[in-house]
This record gives sequence, structure tokens and C-alpha cells, in this order.
Amino acid sequence: MRHNFKNLEIWKRSRQFVYNVYINSKQFPKEELFSLTNQIRRASVSIPSNISEGCGRSTDAQLVHFLDVAIASSCEVETQLYLSYDLGYLDESQKDTLTQEVSEIRRMMIAFQNKFKKKSEVRPLCCQNISLSEVRYSH
Repeated sequence: MRHNFKNLEIWKRSRQFVYNVYINSKQFPKEELFSLTNQIRRASVSIPSNISEGCGRSTDAQLVHFLDVAIASSCEVETQLYLSYDLGYLDESQKDTLTQEVSEIRRMMIAFQNKFKKKSEVRPLCCQNISLSEVRYSH
């Protein structure tokens, strides 16, 4: 069953998130352009891209699969945001704002995904129940 991704709040919010990642990563050092800057941008773009691709597929099972990919990309981006902070490329406020947003988008994707899963399916644990803000890194 196909879904109109343009009507989904998670798609709209993830597009805005991509914009915010691009704006905030513009300040990264030039030597990071083809490494962390590129990686965090590509992973953030993967979120709305996989939401829309899943919505364009013909079955709910395929939608669930592409939402899994988008959820995994959100975990990847969150890690990269923490690394960017650890390296001094983002300040604490930027890191907090972006990680809170990607965490909220992830929760929304999981809730949307659960609407299409069979009741007997159990979602494997990912980073969904782990708050990465609880992990401390000493500078």
C-alpha cells in the first residue's frame, strides 16, 4: 500500500532537520569536507529519503524496512553530532538542539512504523531506548 510521504509530519520535520544539519556543518573545518561533514550530511539526507522511498513501495512490509533504514540513519547522525561536539565543531547548544530533534524524529518514525507491524513482531533494540546524552565524554 502506497502512502503520500508529503503529508507525513516525520518527512517534513526530517527535511527541516537536514537543513539544520547543513547550516550547522558549514562551520566545520575545510579538511572535514570529505569526511565528517560529508558523512553527517549524507546520513541526515538518508532519513527523509528512506521515508519517502518506503512510502513509494507497494507493501507495508517494504515501508517498515525503509523506516528501519531511516531509523538506523538517525542513530548514525546522532553519533556524528556527538563526535562533532567532541571535536569542537559544534557547541553544546547546537549539539543539544540537533540531537533532541533527531531523537524526536526517531520516536515519531518508530511510532509510525509500529502501525504497520504485526502484533507478534518484536522490534530489536537499537538506540531507541538509549539516551546518548547520558554517555559522558570528558574533554
